[in-house]
Amino acid sequence: MTYAPIEPAPRRGRPWSRRMPLGLDVALGFLLFLVEAAVYSAVRFGHGMEMWAAQADETRIEAARLADFAWMQNFLVAMIVFVVLALLFRAPWTAVSQLLAAAAAAALLVLAQHDYDLSHPRPAPAPSPGYSPCYSGSGRCN
Repeated sequence: MTYAPIEPAPRRGRPWSRRMPLGLDVALGFLLFLVEAAVYSAVRFGHGMEMWAAQADETRIEAARLADFAWMQNFLVAMIVFVVLALLFRAPWTAVSQLLAAAAAAALLVLAQHDYDLSHPRPAPAPSPGYSPCYSGSGRCN
């Protein structure tokens, strides 16, 4: 009696089992980069218009600026997630393009936060508990 050879069960296609084709990898990286640039520009333009429409209302300007920072931080996290997904799907060119885009977004976020910090200096330190102001003729000057 002869038995037919047992063939192994076909493996399910897992994204990390084989590398993504080069053409698809480059096209996906380029397309994702363009979509992210368009979304980033549109949202930043919207926040800029909100600051412009505030018409010197400092509370609305500060709220729009802080909302812009929060959005940029969340966008940066999403870009890092795209890098991890590209590495999971073994798409090196997409991962590199996303890493470069995330680095550019991080640099823009750091520059914007630095500009905000320069325009909002820290308050002067509080005087010590034993401090008494010097008034002319009071006789209590240090």
